[in-house]
Amino acid sequence: MLLVKVGDRPKTAVRVQEVLTQYGCNIRTRLGLHEFASECDERDEGLIVLEIVGSPEEVEKLRSALEAIGNVKTVFVEL
Repeated sequence: MLLVKVGDRPKTAVRVQEVLTQYGCNIRTRLGLHEFASECDERDEGLIVLEIVGSPEEVEKLRSALEAIGNVKTVFVEL
């Protein structure tokens, strides 16, 4: 599983979507939650949970591409 925290959604959402589309063959399941931090109204954040398939190298390329956007943080969780 790859957890993706997207900050400043109005500025980053399109770029995040472009990367996810580029790596679409490596994404089995995607769940997106926006404005999950409702107690922090001044923040416009989102959380994306991805079930990833593919080699460790492909996963790392996806993570790197997302983190290069800025205001995006990722965490890989092995279940």
